[in-house]
Amino acid sequence: MNSRTLIPLSEQLKRNPLPQGPGVYLFKDAQDRVIYVGKAKNLHKRVLSYFRPDADLSTKTVLMMKRAQGLGSILTATEKEAFILESNLIKKYLPRYNIILRDDKRYPCLRLDIHSPFPHLRIVRKIKKDGALYFGPFSSANAVRSTHRVIDRVFKLRKCRHRELKKRSRPCLNFQMNRCLAPCSYAISPEQYGDIVHQVRLFLEGRNQELLKRLRKDMDIAAAALDFEKAAGIRDQIAAIEKTVERQHVVSPRMEDQDVIGISRKGNLHQVVLLYVRKGYLMGTRGYLFKDKTASPSDICQAFLKQYYARGVFLPAQILLSHPVEDQAAINEWLSGLAGKKILIRTPRRGEKRKLISMAVTNAENLLQRQSADAQEDIMDRVQRALGLHNRPRIIEGLDISNLHGGMAVGSVVSFVGGQPHTADYRNYRIKDFDGIDDYGMMGQLVARRLKQGNLPDLFVIDGGKGHLRAVKRVVDGYAREAALRKGYAKAADTRGPVPGLLSIAKPDRSRKETSDRIYIPGRKNPLPLRDDDPVLLLMMHIRDEAHRRAIGYHRNLRNKGLTHSDLNDIPGVGPKRKQRLLQHFNGLQEISQASVTALEQVPGIHHTLAEAIASFFKEGRSFTEGG
Repeated sequence: MNSRTLIPLSEQLKRNPLPQGPGVYLFKDAQDRVIYVGKAKNLHKRVLSYFRPDADLSTKTVLMMKRAQGLGSILTATEKEAFILESNLIKKYLPRYNIILRDDKRYPCLRLDIHSPFPHLRIVRKIKKDGALYFGPFSSANAVRSTHRVIDRVFKLRKCRHRELKKRSRPCLNFQMNRCLAPCSYAISPEQYGDIVHQVRLFLEGRNQELLKRLRKDMDIAAAALDFEKAAGIRDQIAAIEKTVERQHVVSPRMEDQDVIGISRKGNLHQVVLLYVRKGYLMGTRGYLFKDKTASPSDICQAFLKQYYARGVFLPAQILLSHPVEDQAAINEWLSGLAGKKILIRTPRRGEKRKLISMAVTNAENLLQRQSADAQEDIMDRVQRALGLHNRPRIIEGLDISNLHGGMAVGSVVSFVGGQPHTADYRNYRIKDFDGIDDYGMMGQLVARRLKQGNLPDLFVIDGGKGHLRAVKRVVDGYAREAALRKGYAKAADTRGPVPGLLSIAKPDRSRKETSDRIYIPGRKNPLPLRDDDPVLLLMMHIRDEAHRRAIGYHRNLRNKGLTHSDLNDIPGVGPKRKQRLLQHFNGLQEISQASVTALEQVPGIHHTLAEAIASFFKEGRSFTEGG
């Protein structure tokens, strides 16, 4: 039993009432884990509303309040700041009772910097307030690449990826293939190029009829001047644009920019569909699946609005919703501030806008119907049963290390929420104080450093066998004992505190004629008896492979950087030439760090004073980066 007496939450609130201003509040459980993050215009009034009779609260709120044992708050200057802080804290803590938008990818857009004399069109995933024009988002990478290819073929903007145009004496192969206008070699003036950029802008803004009218006029002028080659080129442009326009579906005769959000529910599944309407044309759709037994469609809609648009995506003038939301006025004001223009949120009941909502809801219903039977049984329930866990896991982290013969060791941690990657919580680490190969020790250090950061997952997945699992278990057990004592428990053995579950996953040993990966858990000698196609095994393999990919990529990046940077760069008087001579003479930084002043003086160009400076630098305990 816990030796401390827990003070009821209502009593805590009476003793320390929250301020009467905007901010964010955080409910916490008995282990001090954040289980819900909310935003309020008036913190005091909003939190008091949670202490009404159960009959006046939603089912989800009743369940949450039964677990809530602590309360924190952060005061903000404005309600707009509270929106941003709420979104960031939800990403950070992934609270159990918040509705979480797990798909954290930024969708592709096209960027056109009209302030550059010779801009080029780039595919980007982040919209910045840099004065450039952004078009999108597109529903997929294939969609944006397809549009990019059409523009490349029809309008022939420059293909070089440099931000600033580099001048060339001769144009590149794209010019010879009639795919580029070659501004790099002055084949076209900024004024002529700017006219082409304007045409691209009309095309991307959906003003195709205006663009076609302008091109037909240019074609007639060229033909009248007997410039038939130019007229034929414009004719081909017109044909390509008309072919593209034929594939676009007009859904709004008012030529408006709109995001249309429709929600369909079936049991504990909520399917959100987002339609992108740009200048009256339906440009694409996106689907998001939420699993929540107690949330209403309005709850899902409000959570989606706050988390999706907080990521810096394009904000259209209108956002149409299939279900009303409680904080609509506040969200409206917040989004208008983000966009720097008026944003209108509406829940239409009739007219053409209602037809758009019906289209989005119908798409959501169709997606739900296509969900497989396996989707009804959450993969996390299967993980809990297969591993014998006390609680159903929500957050799983995979850990792996990478090194080159023991040198430049690194570790990576990847996070999965509900079985899906959550890239916002991916982390990289430099492994320290290991001279040789010690996989167990390196993995133990990685786990220890991750434990110190807090906000722990429900399960750790370790890349390795039984030895790696034992090494990690020792570290986790030590952390649990220390945590229990810090919490003030009567005996450390009374409770182990909130520590993650553990498993390791090893690749098959071909020498033993093994054909499938093996999962080991603490307290069990043999691996779990799982089929090759078991969803639990496949998920753990996916998490292990993602951690391995992340670690290898990080290690490769460090090696590449190590070719051009080392701690020698930080020693005054050691420039590129002297650095190269030192590395060639001593065969690496390890030998340089241990060399005497006399030995350093043997290197050409290293005089006595500089040799003393180098020796002193390493003698003072400065770390070094292997690789030169």
